This record gives sequence, C-alpha cells and structure tokens, in this order.
Amino acid sequence: MPTTRPLRVAIIGTARRSDYLYGPLVQALPDDVELVGVWGRRAAAAQQLGERLHVPWYTDMDRLMREQAPEIGIVSVAYNANGQVGLMAVEAGLHVLLETPIAHKLSEADAIIAAAQRRQRKIEVAEQFHRRPLEQIKLTLIRSGLFGRVHTSFNDFAGHGYHGVSVLRSYLGFDARPMQVTGAVRDYPLAAHWSRLAATRGERTETQEHGLIAFEGGQLGVYHWTSVGYDSAVRWWRSSRFLAERGMGVTVGVNLEVQEWLSLIAPGGEAPRFITLERRWERNDGGALVAMVAHTGDPDLPIVTWENPFRPVVQGHGVQWHDDEIGVAGCLLSLVAAVRSGGEPTYGAQQARLDQEITLAIRLSSQEGGAPIALPLDPAAQMV
Repeated sequence: MPTTRPLRVAIIGTARRSDYLYGPLVQALPDDVELVGVWGRRAAAAQQLGERLHVPWYTDMDRLMREQAPEIGIVSVAYNANGQVGLMAVEAGLHVLLETPIAHKLSEADAIIAAAQRRQRKIEVAEQFHRRPLEQIKLTLIRSGLFGRVHTSFNDFAGHGYHGVSVLRSYLGFDARPMQVTGAVRDYPLAAHWSRLAATRGERTETQEHGLIAFEGGQLGVYHWTSVGYDSAVRWWRSSRFLAERGMGVTVGVNLEVQEWLSLIAPGGEAPRFITLERRWERNDGGALVAMVAHTGDPDLPIVTWENPFRPVVQGHGVQWHDDEIGVAGCLLSLVAAVRSGGEPTYGAQQARLDQEITLAIRLSSQEGGAPIALPLDPAAQMV
C-alpha cells in the first residue's frame, strides 16, 4: 500500500560497502528509510557491522525478519555470492537492492526475478553509473528532444563490464533492444608501473575487451574496456560518447577529472553550438549540489535542469554527497518509490540482467573467434 512513512531496511551482508556506503547512506535519509538491522554469515563480522551502525545484528535471517520486520534488504556481500544471497533475501520476503552484477549466471538472475514475481517483491540493482549528476543532465537533455534520435553510443573506458554497457545503453534508451553482439578480448603485457588499487609495482598484464552491439532499428553501441582502467597511469583515458541526429556528446577525461563537450547545430548549420553545463551549489562558496543546469543556446529551450533529489531543504542542513553517492542513493530511492507506489523501479532486474547478458556475449563472441552472437543467450551461460 502507498505510504509516506520511512521503510524499514536491513543490510544483508558485511562487505565493505555495507559499512562505508550503505549504512551511512540509509541513515542520512530518515524521511524515506530506517535502518533496523544487519545480517551476516559470520557472527564476528555481523557484530562488528551492527555495532558500527548502532543497530541489532543477526546471523539468522528468520530471526531478523521476525524481530525487526524489515521491508527492504540491501544485499552487500562478496562478489561471488551476489546471486545466492540475493535469492535468499527475496525468498525471505524482502524487496531488495542488489549489488552488481545481479548474478554471475543468467539462470541465477532468472531465479531471483522469478522468486520476486511469485512473492510480489520489487528488485532494484545498484547500477549507479548512469545516475551520477553529469550523466543525469545528459539524459535529461536527450529526453528533451534537442538532440533528436541518438544513433550510436560509446563506452570508452568509462566503466567496466555491465557498468560500461549500462552507460552506453542509457544514451540509446533502455527500451532499445539489442539483437547481436560481436566481441574481441585480448591479453597484452604492460611495462612495470604502480597499481594504485593493489599497491604493487612491476610488470602487469591487461585484458582489453572490445564489443560492437547491434540494436533493433539500426542503432549501435561500441564498447571498450581495459582491466587496468581504474588504476594505471598507462591507461588514463576515460570517455563516453553519443552521436545523435542534431548533435553529439563527448566526455573527455583523465582518470576521474572529466569534461563534457555537448554540441548542437549552430544557426545556419555550418558550425557546432556548444552547451554550457553549470553545477549549481547551495552557497556561493560551495555546499551541497542543488542542480545541474545546461545552457543550450536554443531559443525555444534555452535552459534544461536536472535537480538533485537529495539537495538540502534548509540551507546547510543536508548531506553533501559526491557524485557516486548521489548515484547509489538514487538506486535506493528508486526501490523505495516502487515499493510505495506498486510500480516498477526505474532500472530494475531485467535491465541489470540484460547488461550482464551483453557483457557475457562480448566474451563468448571472442571465444568463438569474433563470430557474431545473437541475443538472447542460453540462460545457462555464465560469466567468464
């Protein structure tokens, strides 16, 4: 039933994001959600997490459900356990926010989706890349119609696997249907250098992934990734792009320092007209992000705005999240809205499954010598 009271949330799992991200995030949204407990498979880890977040901790899921009556479970576990624990949470009766990937086998994802349908539970997946403010203002501009139809989109080291696929699909529209995938995956040696994530120095091997995705209606997605894309001075480039009927958008980035070049056709049709993006803060010296504003130069639609849903109501009395935290919080509120309204999340399990399926198809195509792979895949396929 629709409700405006905070929904009761339990964190299912004790992975690192449970502590530094999900716990503080839930506690910063008291009007929407209330953290009532945590669950873990190991007592020591569950106790430590519960004590840090000042909520009861459990290793018995039935007892958690009985004593705390959570409505939403945020599943945050070790990477390989996503599918197993996600299914357990749904079968326990929870609406769930699942970490990425939704599952490693498509059949595991299907089991989660089927269990949710039987129990009339909602599923959202923490695919936050397209929810970050810079991506949201681009998607708002595309939806305004200023660019016309987007023909081709690119992920060029903007994100790995399903994250990168999700970014490029967002420009085409999540309703665009992929039909065929062609991929190439190769390993290459790299000169010795520092790995920021592993804190090592020495020679490294990178895995490059390249894919071409053909969509119904003729649209194309072009995907590039390297396994050292997050922590290597050798591979500093980060970009996503789209080519549209009346203009284009290009992210130009060195690591996380990115600029957006968005352009429409100038009057006369002989030059690009660049869109100016503005970050609007709650104070002239900073504070929380209030909105992203695009100054288009178009006389009929000169200003396009995306408002941060987490902007402070009272100046100085709100969270000052960075872009990724805003994106993850958007995933959670998508689930909250679906539970309250009875509708569907804005991304959801089927989209997450499709992003995983495309990622798998790129790798399967490479294994078969670059042969095109038709979608949908066999549900028994597994990530490699």
